[in-house]
Amino acid sequence: MSTSKGKGFSAKGASTQGQKISRGLVAGSELRCTDNTGARVLRLIQAMGYKGRLRRYPSAAVGDKVTVSVRQGAPDMRTKIFQAVIVRQRRPFRRVDGVWVQFEDNAAVIITPEGEMKGSEIRGPVAREAAERWPRVASASSTIV
Repeated sequence: MSTSKGKGFSAKGASTQGQKISRGLVAGSELRCTDNTGARVLRLIQAMGYKGRLRRYPSAAVGDKVTVSVRQGAPDMRTKIFQAVIVRQRRPFRRVDGVWVQFEDNAAVIITPEGEMKGSEIRGPVAREAAERWPRVASASSTIV
């Protein structure tokens, strides 16, 4: 008889798993780029680490790392693919303390594959869930909600 713990407890990213947040963005969603990298509008291509079901669109929530393409912005950034972190979503999600949080737009911040921010500042508020998970995003943000 084996006494090993369940798969969820021994998984590599188990400590980073927090509360369940309503996934408000599906593949193809457009996001506002809220940093100063030169990109303005991003399109979500894929949610990193998403394990889905056949014919179900990949979805992401606040604090998730995603792959995006730049739709509008500086000519040197357009049509290029980057990784980003979602910092705001329109769809309401519930926190553990019972408060429902909803933003007026969907927004993301472009990061490098190592998790460093490409830009140096973030315009607008950042969700606490994203700030707790990404310390570099938290240090660059002016308002954490």
